[in-house]
Amino acid sequence: MRLVKIGIASVNTTVGAFQANTDRVLDMARRMAAEDVTLGVFPEQVIAGYPAEDLVQWQGFMDHQWPELERFAKETAALPLVSIVGVGVAHQGVRLNCAAVVAGGRVLGLVPKEKLPTYNVFYEGRTFGHGQPGMAETHRGVPLGDFLFQFDFGVVAPEVCEDIWSADGPMRRRVYSGGELVVNLSASPFRLGFWETRRELIATRASDHQVTIAYANAVGSNDGLIFDGGGFINQNGRHVLETPRFQQGYTCAVVDLDRTLRLRAENTTWRVDRESWVAGGGPKVPTVDCTQAVTTQRQKLSYPVPAHRSFFLPAPDTRRTPREALCEDILDALALGVGDYFEKTRAFKLFGIALSGGRDSLLTLLIAHRYAKRARPEDPGSLIQAFYMPSPYSSQQTRDAAETIARELGVGFQVVSIEEAFEREKAAAQTMLGATKLTPITEQNIQARIRAQRMWNWSNSCGGLFLQTGNMSEKSVGYTTIGGDLMGALAVIANVPKTVVMYLLDYLQETTGLEGIRKVLAKPAGPELAHDQVGEEELMPFPILDACFYLHAGEKLTPSEMRTALTAMFPEVEAERLGGYVDRFVRLFQQSIYKWVQSPLSLHIGNLDLDRERALQLPVVTGSAWLRDA
Repeated sequence: MRLVKIGIASVNTTVGAFQANTDRVLDMARRMAAEDVTLGVFPEQVIAGYPAEDLVQWQGFMDHQWPELERFAKETAALPLVSIVGVGVAHQGVRLNCAAVVAGGRVLGLVPKEKLPTYNVFYEGRTFGHGQPGMAETHRGVPLGDFLFQFDFGVVAPEVCEDIWSADGPMRRRVYSGGELVVNLSASPFRLGFWETRRELIATRASDHQVTIAYANAVGSNDGLIFDGGGFINQNGRHVLETPRFQQGYTCAVVDLDRTLRLRAENTTWRVDRESWVAGGGPKVPTVDCTQAVTTQRQKLSYPVPAHRSFFLPAPDTRRTPREALCEDILDALALGVGDYFEKTRAFKLFGIALSGGRDSLLTLLIAHRYAKRARPEDPGSLIQAFYMPSPYSSQQTRDAAETIARELGVGFQVVSIEEAFEREKAAAQTMLGATKLTPITEQNIQARIRAQRMWNWSNSCGGLFLQTGNMSEKSVGYTTIGGDLMGALAVIANVPKTVVMYLLDYLQETTGLEGIRKVLAKPAGPELAHDQVGEEELMPFPILDACFYLHAGEKLTPSEMRTALTAMFPEVEAERLGGYVDRFVRLFQQSIYKWVQSPLSLHIGNLDLDRERALQLPVVTGSAWLRDA
């Protein structure tokens, strides 16, 4: 047996906080060593924080990372531990995103990332250079390139994040060259439903390449990107370890690397594939001998046996229901995003929310409160101030719902009427218009803008983080007011579809029993900016609206294709009506792009959202003739 104890770390970093980030890694490395961990795996770019984006173009930003890496090496010199740490280096005019191998007080090698994602929320091809097969250079006297590392416990093959997602990544040549333990350092953002995809991918790679994979992911939120943390150990396709998500820390497991080699010997397909690769002149990856750098202590390690003490029977099923998993993941991700933005900016003292008594502001409040319960468990409500600002169209029902939920959560609550300000602003606007009549939509927007202005005034004076409460569905069709409810310092649910908002509130009502949620859900959704407003009547049924958004913005279907898909999805709705909904959606969607670019920073939870800098990059000015049937 060749037992190795692997520690998988999830570290919550702040971009540019080099010393603080390194201190967190140091603390975990010391604790790992105290638990007889052989190999500590830390996330991608853990010293600099991720994503640094264009900051890597500053030489000073890059230069500050190496001293921290050396400090980490020096302060872990006495530990019988090998650490793989994510770091950026500036090498001969190129910036490289590297996995640094550290042991015995020295940086033993640097392996640069080869696959640079430049899609969706990623821009790495804009800033970083690619590692290359066969690359063999030195950086500050340290081997830099396509290397394996031999230790007294086995051969380690470091790689970085996206390298594992490509079937043409470096793993195959490194495994065929003798790599036994692939170590992947990742900073992979949270995306709804993506956890199982990661798990399956790692299992597939470990099985295809007959290798043990240790995968560590970043945790926390920087700007609008949320990292759910968690990691995996998978040996030759068999699941060994899955670490907790949405929390900083590390988890350990023991593997027998002799088992990896034995399974290779038994797998004729793997052997034949390797023979063909060698015969075809596949590039041999050189190995750096690190056996003299550190002597690991593995005498106390125990053979990895199942916790339920059976090699044949399944372990107890601890999986959540799909409903619970979906809702808890979204709520945990958004609470983490809100909390990290609040803490890392160091600019705010409390949260401010304009409660309307409706669904969107309620969900935003519940997410902020979810974070506050962790940050200030003795009095979470003291971190939040809520305001209800009624106009002539506000109902007693929504006021009662807002008061009830604020009381139940222990949140500060004030009623500040905007009726007088509304009448004054209407009169002023009419004066400016002269003979032109003030439109009904302008009257609605005046109310929204007065509320936003008051929230900004409050925020400026008390250091409050003004949370924007609009959802993705209504934003997509411009059912929002520039200078009004579109405004805020952070958009919490701007990438949550309306149907998901309602689904989450139903779940929270079931699991918490809060009366305030029940009261909000008892009234049809509507902005209350005019008499008897109902959102679905002014737009379309929300399930159809969300389907239109997904098909057009996600699947990139034309209106005619959308009509075909919607007919299959909603056969109970007459085709002519569905066609009208499609035409209305596409027209509003195209007309509303100019609004999106003025909206605040938003939290990302999926591949599809309306953040022009992160996801759906559409020109503001564009013709629409191509949308018509040929």
